[in-house]
Amino acid sequence: MPLTVLLVDDEPLVRAGLRAVLSAQPDIEVVGEAADGAAVIPLVRQLRPDLVAMDVRMPLLDGIEATRAVLRSVSEPPKILVITTFENDEYVYGALRAGADGFLLKRSRPAEIVNAVRLVAEGDSLLFPAAVRRLAAEYGNTSAREAMDRAALTEREADVLRLMTRGLSNAEIAERLVVGTETVKSHVSAVLAKLGARDRTQAVIAAYESGFVSPG
Repeated sequence: MPLTVLLVDDEPLVRAGLRAVLSAQPDIEVVGEAADGAAVIPLVRQLRPDLVAMDVRMPLLDGIEATRAVLRSVSEPPKILVITTFENDEYVYGALRAGADGFLLKRSRPAEIVNAVRLVAEGDSLLFPAAVRRLAAEYGNTSAREAMDRAALTEREADVLRLMTRGLSNAEIAERLVVGTETVKSHVSAVLAKLGARDRTQAVIAAYESGFVSPG
């Protein structure tokens, strides 16, 4: 079964470019397009895509609110890959914080676009640029630090979270820690549960906002 993708962007040329790049891959199928976030929920319910490539700035409903709406309204939501022009855009951080799973620049090369779609769909790694890490650290607050304290991560879980913040996959973390991949998966699941995080992206945001790790 191919990986199915819904494209959401108010620029027809961007949608056409993404469709051309992704449709050229034998394992990826573009199943639909939308010009605004307001159209996302009915299309997600109709088409059941594995991933939504979501623009951040759109005229009626932006990518942040569209992401929140999808996660709130769809029982088994797709992965959401944010696409944008500027990597230091606070809108990008807002979308990731709202629940988006990864990040892609519109100027990315075709191979990078394909890789980003596959990475986010698999959910085993992380697309979290340095500029957004700095924004997350700047948005740090007392409640984030208190939540991290309450999580009471074990030493090994803390090690796993630190490596997650660097974008490493489960296999790469396993190699660094000299343990099995299944062991890493168990630690990742424990970290997400203790932090109340939907996925790796949410856990990494919590790590930066709480000061558990720093952008440097």
